[in-house]
Amino acid sequence: MPILNKQSPATDFVDPSDVPRPVVAYGMLMEDVGELELDVHQHRQGQLMLVMRGMISCEVQGGLWIVPPHSAIWMPCDVLHSIKAVGPMEGYNLFIEPELTTTLPATCCALTATALLRELLIRVASYPALYPEGGRESRTITLLLEELAMAPSDNLHLPMPTDRRLRKIAQLLSKDPADRSTMEVWAKRAGLSERTLARMLKQQTGMSFGRWRQQLSLMLALQWLAAGTSIQQVSVDLGYESAGSFVTMFRKALGTSPGRYMAERRGAPIDSAGALGNE
Repeated sequence: MPILNKQSPATDFVDPSDVPRPVVAYGMLMEDVGELELDVHQHRQGQLMLVMRGMISCEVQGGLWIVPPHSAIWMPCDVLHSIKAVGPMEGYNLFIEPELTTTLPATCCALTATALLRELLIRVASYPALYPEGGRESRTITLLLEELAMAPSDNLHLPMPTDRRLRKIAQLLSKDPADRSTMEVWAKRAGLSERTLARMLKQQTGMSFGRWRQQLSLMLALQWLAAGTSIQQVSVDLGYESAGSFVTMFRKALGTSPGRYMAERRGAPIDSAGALGNE
């Protein structure tokens, strides 16, 4: 992925691990690249990825995170992860030395990026790689870290099972989420009893089959909505009987309607009913 310092060309990119500063930030820009995947890798530092435009998904052992516009994902030091981005995309990457991450989450999580957090990260990303220490830049970075520690979390996480049979179910459901077969049917497809499927899924994800399938639908919906798919089409593709049923599920999960949720993250105006599109 092109990772650019806002004041430097791509050819000047320096690996953040090689920069002798406690915090390093870069802007990210990906235009007309389509879909880009980064295989499993890790960073010595803690990493924050903020999405301003587009969407990324990040898989970490035990879970899948979806990051829509104006949201962020936090990954602690040395966490193995893979990333998929769908262009065009714009955002920011923040790398933090381990000794400064003690007040930050100990596990991977999605965060709502407050307006102040976004502006602070944009400012820090404008600094040269070897910014002067001990002055205004350091004070701004301290404020950024304080704001990051207080950022609210988002319900944008899908726990992923580790058992190969359960992952097969996850893959099939991801390809055809409109398939509303019962848990009994899915258990037979995986060569399991219904009771065994329920027990294993609960052990490995902490969710019932119905709750886990609903969360998968929510993750897919966010990806499609961010790509511009209408609410009506998303509801059809997920197998809901009506757009109203899908909107009800979405509202219960994220506390607001799909149209308002996406509008708030895109900075788009919201109509008098507080909704967009087909709600």
